[in-house]
Amino acid sequence: MTLRAVIADDQALVRTGFRMILAADGIEVVAEAVDGDEAVAAVRRTRPDVVLMDIRMPGTNGIEATRRITGGGAEETRVLILTTYDLDHYVYAALTAGASGFLLKDVTPEQLVAAVRLVQAGDALLAPTITRRLIERFAPREEAGPVVHRDLSCLTPRELEVLRLLATGLSNAELADRLTLSAATVKTHVARILSKLALRDRVQAVVLAYETGLVSPGAAAPAAPTSGPNPTGNTAPPGSPPRD
Repeated sequence: MTLRAVIADDQALVRTGFRMILAADGIEVVAEAVDGDEAVAAVRRTRPDVVLMDIRMPGTNGIEATRRITGGGAEETRVLILTTYDLDHYVYAALTAGASGFLLKDVTPEQLVAAVRLVQAGDALLAPTITRRLIERFAPREEAGPVVHRDLSCLTPRELEVLRLLATGLSNAELADRLTLSAATVKTHVARILSKLALRDRVQAVVLAYETGLVSPGAAAPAAPTSGPNPTGNTAPPGSPPRD
């Protein structure tokens, strides 16, 4: 099925450029919006897969529009925030409002298309470390939005370990290497974490890990063991296949 998108930006030239880039890759732009109110209305009308959302727009800004979209029943619509400056202090607020990630406006056409497709697929992040840097910089200073889910007791010890490492900025491939698991097993763990905690995507999982204190700002991923028992507590000889 054709991926469908809405572009929300108050600059016509930006909207036109993004529309042309997406259309060239077969992504259908079903609506455009010049402010947050129009963006919310467009999402309710067209039910797109992804919204490219500018933060700074006249009237209702992109943060409030994101909150309305993600909290208004459009569960299948992902919001990708567009910002002019790296580590824009509004971005953390946008992520806690339910955005699935963010892009700088100086991305290449290839990066824009890849980001839209990744977000639509639920991967949510081009680089997990970007979200980590945002949260580490602003989480201690900003008023966080409502916590999605504080009770982590539903997670198994392995799932807690995966969530903790995910929040330190590791990708699925890095998680698999760190935990001596297959990539498919890591994806299964991440999917179960999102399902159990009623989270939309990895971004919300990272935010939640910080908000609940599972991970503290500045924390680094623990070093992978070089010898001895593997993370499962079993002794595995070199070359043994990964196992859960």
